[in-house]
Amino acid sequence: MIKAVCIGHDYSYELNELLKLFFPSEEIEISTEVATFSNSPDKYILISLIDVSNDRVKATATLGNENKEETITEEVIYEANNNLQLKKTSKTLMKRTVFMVLKKFIDIDLPWGILTGIRPTKIVHELMEDKYVDEEIIRTLKEKYFIKKEKADLLLTVAKREHSIIYPIREDLVSLYISIPFCPTRCVYCSFPSNPLTKCLHLQQPYVDVLYREIKEIGKVLSEKGKKLETIYIGGGTPSTLTIDQMNKIFTQIKESFNLSELKEYTFEAGRPDTITREKLKTMKDNGITRISINPQTMNDCTLKTIGRNHSVQQLKEAFFMAQEEGFENINMDLIIGLPGEDTNMVEKTMKEIKELSPSSLTVHTLAVKRGSKLREDTTAYHLHEEEVAKMLEVTAQYAEEMGLNPYYMYRQKQMLGHLENIGYCKEGYQCIYNIQIMEEKQTIIALGAGAVTKVVFNDENRLERVPNVKDLQLYLDRVDEMIERKKTHI
Repeated sequence: MIKAVCIGHDYSYELNELLKLFFPSEEIEISTEVATFSNSPDKYILISLIDVSNDRVKATATLGNENKEETITEEVIYEANNNLQLKKTSKTLMKRTVFMVLKKFIDIDLPWGILTGIRPTKIVHELMEDKYVDEEIIRTLKEKYFIKKEKADLLLTVAKREHSIIYPIREDLVSLYISIPFCPTRCVYCSFPSNPLTKCLHLQQPYVDVLYREIKEIGKVLSEKGKKLETIYIGGGTPSTLTIDQMNKIFTQIKESFNLSELKEYTFEAGRPDTITREKLKTMKDNGITRISINPQTMNDCTLKTIGRNHSVQQLKEAFFMAQEEGFENINMDLIIGLPGEDTNMVEKTMKEIKELSPSSLTVHTLAVKRGSKLREDTTAYHLHEEEVAKMLEVTAQYAEEMGLNPYYMYRQKQMLGHLENIGYCKEGYQCIYNIQIMEEKQTIIALGAGAVTKVVFNDENRLERVPNVKDLQLYLDRVDEMIERKKTHI
């Protein structure tokens, strides 16, 4: 067991997240009770202290066991009477001192340093808004947050590509997300609200009917407030499990309910090739869809079978070519590295196949083993060396560069193999605006359907409010009016 003690602060969540990087399989206990190192049954004891006096904040981290003890202390000046700055400064100092003292005991490569949040580009955007030049931004990322040079370079590259899309911020523009939580089967790594059609087909039409009502009612609210849609993203699940009639009903209601005069992007996550037909592609095209995803996850048939997908690599290629024939130029493909049974050679095979298809954009996910997934039940299925996962990510970056794809957005997740990241690549001019807006949280995202989470952004206050819909499909059908009223009080 690892025991940690907080004195003078209550950043126990942030401390726990940082400790998990160093001790991923250890039980961690955090308290406010002072502990001693001698004769302790715990593997390590960490004491994190923050002391605030006048205009100074001092953080001290002491780590030890019965054989060894180390202490790191840092002190900085903060602006008096600025509670927000005091909190940010204290939290960063706590993480820095804990990180440095842990590194004295444990030799582990953590390319993202003290960052445990999922949106590291936010730091760069703040520095850019404060007029930091490139060299200052890179130096800050390396020295303040202990981020490795290659990751700092990635953050700066991505933030620059995002910046012109995010700024200047227009308060009259919002984006719309619609959840279609049905799939042919449930993949072993999936933790999203997803209901296999083998069990839930009878609920699909009632779901569309209820979703229709939510679209209509929220459309009225946005209209009254003068809001226009910048992007629409229909995701899941696998939205292409819907019938053509169901798709048309949703598309029609969207057109009738929202102001689309400034719509720049309309994404439909077609997803699995075994749900894609020429007729469905024509329906999407006829209704103004500008961007689709056809997601292989891997181009190895044996892995597709392992993860629970009932389609082949050949079916994937056929669906891709069919989409091109129907006039879709903006096609995204999702991949996952670190899937059960795969090694670097298999990832390279996947990238060779993807290179031949040459999609407009490619999103590379590092496997995250989350609560609610089948993989979480059998942890032996995903034990990979960190070096192997890092090599896989390098292979995807190399091929993306060869394909003329540039990194344009990125994010991190908990329980991610190798403490790495997810990266979206695209050809010039094919950035997914929705992906950037949902990650950087500078624009309100209205989210409809089961499991969808609306994020209302208050830029002048630098905060957002989350308004979640219930995840359970039957509960959503029963309580949609409640979901509508929740949003009405926040938007």
